[in-house]
Amino acid sequence: MEKIVFLDSASIIADMRRPAFSHQWIEYPATSAEQTLARLQDATIVITNKVLLRRDTLEQLPGLKMVAVAATGINNVDIDCCREHGIVVSNIRNYSVHTVPEHVFMLMLALRRNLLAFHADVRNGAWQKSEQFCLFTHPVRDLYGSTLGIIGHGAIGKAVQQIALVFGMKVLLAEHKGATAVRNGYTAFDTVLRESDVISLHLPLNEQTRHLIGAAEFACMKPDALLINTARGGLVDEAALLEALRSRHIGGAGFDVLEKEPPTEGHPLLDIDLPNFIMTPHIAWSGREAMQMLADQLIANIEAYVAGTPQNRVT
Repeated sequence: MEKIVFLDSASIIADMRRPAFSHQWIEYPATSAEQTLARLQDATIVITNKVLLRRDTLEQLPGLKMVAVAATGINNVDIDCCREHGIVVSNIRNYSVHTVPEHVFMLMLALRRNLLAFHADVRNGAWQKSEQFCLFTHPVRDLYGSTLGIIGHGAIGKAVQQIALVFGMKVLLAEHKGATAVRNGYTAFDTVLRESDVISLHLPLNEQTRHLIGAAEFACMKPDALLINTARGGLVDEAALLEALRSRHIGGAGFDVLEKEPPTEGHPLLDIDLPNFIMTPHIAWSGREAMQMLADQLIANIEAYVAGTPQNRVT
């Protein structure tokens, strides 16, 4: 009988059906690093959303046969170790192709049209004191006719592109940073930085993409450009972002992710009080419909593995 252990079930709000085969199911709302090894003793299948599964833990679990990642990102799992020990890793694909792009455009529109600044003006009585019917206290910019640079052209990047075209935006797809050749339909990375009014990140976090955007990249961007990050916090050097915002090297930023989550008290990006910076708490993926799709696919991945036909395999 398979023993399935879900390490962080509170991270998914959905109707989680049980697999259609004989099994033991154990779930914990959350699991700390110190609790992980003990909770996985005798487990054959582990479900993790964000709990770290590193080599020192995996190598002490000889009975573990499958890691079912309840997310698309797999940077919390030591993939090399799993491959060496024959542990199948499956992740979730394409569940957030509607909910994340909607969040991207929520941030984009709020920043382009200065939503937070105007909301503050109304609350502070500026409109009530106006000598005319409207306020011109902040610039309002349309998406129509502006240029969107997309870095990362997977399923979510493609969905963002489709919505951008409906808004009448020009879309530039960024070639890999440092690439010596530019593929057909793509634009050199540095050119995308220079020409985009908005840049949106849609790529995984790994050693090649960590701090993809730093001080040098901010220096290349337009002074009124926006940076949107709903992918992974580590893609952007947070110190460089803070400096770019404070020095007005860029026009603003909308972030749903940070390098360390949850952040600690006193994180500088949480304390910054600027109307051109919006921080949301890693919720772009969490539309209820999307989470249900994730839950359904998660169980389907486990059932496929037990049936001998693994799907959505990473290893």
